[in-house]
Amino acid sequence: MTDTGKREVTRSDVAKHARVSTAVVSYVVNNGPRPVAKATRERVLASMETLGYRPNAAARALRLQRATAVGLVVPDVSNTYFGALAQAVSNRAFDAGYALLLGDSDNDIDREAAQIDSLVGRQVDGLIVVSLDPSTTMAVGRTPTVYLDRRAAADQAVILPDNYGGAQMAVEHLLQHGRKRIGHLAGPEGGPGADERLKGWEDTVRSAGQTEALSFVERAEFTRNGGYEAGRRLLKNPDRAPDALFVSSDVQALGLLRAAREANVRVPEDLAVISFDGTEDAAYSDPPLSAIEQPIEEIAAAALAAVLADPFIPVHERVGVSLVTRASCGCHSYA
Repeated sequence: MTDTGKREVTRSDVAKHARVSTAVVSYVVNNGPRPVAKATRERVLASMETLGYRPNAAARALRLQRATAVGLVVPDVSNTYFGALAQAVSNRAFDAGYALLLGDSDNDIDREAAQIDSLVGRQVDGLIVVSLDPSTTMAVGRTPTVYLDRRAAADQAVILPDNYGGAQMAVEHLLQHGRKRIGHLAGPEGGPGADERLKGWEDTVRSAGQTEALSFVERAEFTRNGGYEAGRRLLKNPDRAPDALFVSSDVQALGLLRAAREANVRVPEDLAVISFDGTEDAAYSDPPLSAIEQPIEEIAAAALAAVLADPFIPVHERVGVSLVTRASCGCHSYA
């Protein structure tokens, strides 16, 4: 057995242990460019395992002009939806033989640009981005890139949930419950899906003739605290408050529920609530949230397939959403 001590195991060590040339080790590691007999390949792999050899990923990426990795940039990985999206993309990528490199922009557009630049510099094979600004045109070079948000540039690849249709679905369901003042706790202007959800709520409320309800709208960050503060503003005057709310995200809805409890507003008796996302936050909140559910697995699969397609073709795809009813809208009892 080769005695490597504490120094890093090299390709030469593997070649000596497997009784092959360093070139053969290289062919095995890089899966080419020349074929290697099955028995020889297995012997090389066994030697790599015995010696604990790990190829230098950075050098390999530079040599092959690919990293066997996919990049994902999200605004806030602590948001349950983005965490679930990252997990779904990671699982899909792993099954396809790729690693996932995750970048968190922390709701900062400059940090988002830096994360994208870093991932492109690492020569990832594809890039999936949930951007904070629809108008951004960051330099991605020849890296196949798919955005999971609305884009101003028509040539950028986009996969979107049906934000407008989901908002419409939520409001129509609240109308079926007989609610007369359906307000909206919206996301930040330009935030992922926020403007389309706001537009869907506004058009549906207006079509229902609920002109008073159009004044019951507050924008907030996609955070629990954002939802809490917006909820306090919406519910501060019991004599002039909405009797239902469509909330732009599950995390905001969690904050809203706290604000409602503090204001002695009962959900769903006094205030019916439907949120957007349909994550585990919705299922385990108190009361459980009715939600417009995004098909996270479907979105992850479509995004990964798009960035890994050869040749890469900019897609423009809209993914359907569905309503999951629970106690917060009044459909189900909860104790």
